[in-house]
Amino acid sequence: MRIALISNYIPDNSPSMNLYARMLQRLLARCGHAVEVVYPPAVFGAFPLLRGEPAKWIGYIDKYLLAPPYLRWKIRKAELVHVCDHSNSMYLRCAGGKPRVITCHDLIAVLAAENAYAAVEVRRTGKVLQRWIKKELLRAPHVICVSRKTEADLQSLGPAKALRSHVIYSPLNRRFGLAERAEIEGTLARLQLDPSTNYLFHVSGNGFYKNRTGVMKIFAALRKKPEFGAMRLVMAGKPWTRELKTLRGSLCLGDAAVEAGAVSDQDLRALYSGAQALLFPSLQEGFGWPVLEAQACGCPVITSNRPPMTEVAGEGAIFIDPDRPEAAAATIARDWPRRAELRQLGYDNLKRFAEDEAAAEYCRVYQEVLARPAHAG
Repeated sequence: MRIALISNYIPDNSPSMNLYARMLQRLLARCGHAVEVVYPPAVFGAFPLLRGEPAKWIGYIDKYLLAPPYLRWKIRKAELVHVCDHSNSMYLRCAGGKPRVITCHDLIAVLAAENAYAAVEVRRTGKVLQRWIKKELLRAPHVICVSRKTEADLQSLGPAKALRSHVIYSPLNRRFGLAERAEIEGTLARLQLDPSTNYLFHVSGNGFYKNRTGVMKIFAALRKKPEFGAMRLVMAGKPWTRELKTLRGSLCLGDAAVEAGAVSDQDLRALYSGAQALLFPSLQEGFGWPVLEAQACGCPVITSNRPPMTEVAGEGAIFIDPDRPEAAAATIARDWPRRAELRQLGYDNLKRFAEDEAAAEYCRVYQEVLARPAHAG
């Protein structure tokens, strides 16, 4: 079968979504399908001098004016079209009458635009965009959700006459495994940390739901306990905000909290492998890739006691209340001796996310899609 995967606009810098499309291409090719990944054209948005708001608005010309005719032409020979990110739900129309499916990773932005989160304010243009995404998503005949939590959020959006949802857990979209000691020491040296440093690890962006301020507060509460007094916190991902830097000072963390910034895949594996545990107290997620990445590297996981983290981590994690730093620290201290057990439970949990099983599930859904063709929208 000829399958077209519509991925994300490259200048938007959505590496996880583009990795998902490439992962899906690999799985489907293994099943014997002819698969092409197609990207919206970067014409005006490709100018290197554009930054910030101007780049975003110029990018809209590419994504919403130039992309539809371009994508229709690129996918003209496909027998099935799969839009790989729900934020591109408007591209489903490019499939015309072809069988089509879309993956929904999370609905955090859609729900935020509907004032679901008290601390989040979405601008008028953002609300317009998220209403459009929601409208087209609810028109989709088939939606693949990456977790049951995402599926529940989808169903909460309102009635959809034709929509059918399917849950398919995603396997790891990159290779993760226990790093050699030399790799770990080399990565720590680049961060100017002693090779013998005991540290908790965190990786994320700066979205409100990532709860990076909660990470620092939980860590500060944990350091009050004598057995954690020498522990350090290494935070990778997006650069720290001014709020985080101020919080580090007010919590008197000093150099105990380390800003690692963006790291390579090799360094990421090393940081997981060398950590005493991953601290991942997200408030919301669609799936939670770092949970599985850490488990694959033999890193014990500390995460939120709410879905989808509980759904993804299985029994291989210490579950905490992400909104209560002192209580979270007490739970961590209580369960700290279980780390060896959690490593093994993490390895066992990864079996639920095997590539072969995921590939078979995608192919099963595609057969259902082909058997129930959508009308042109």
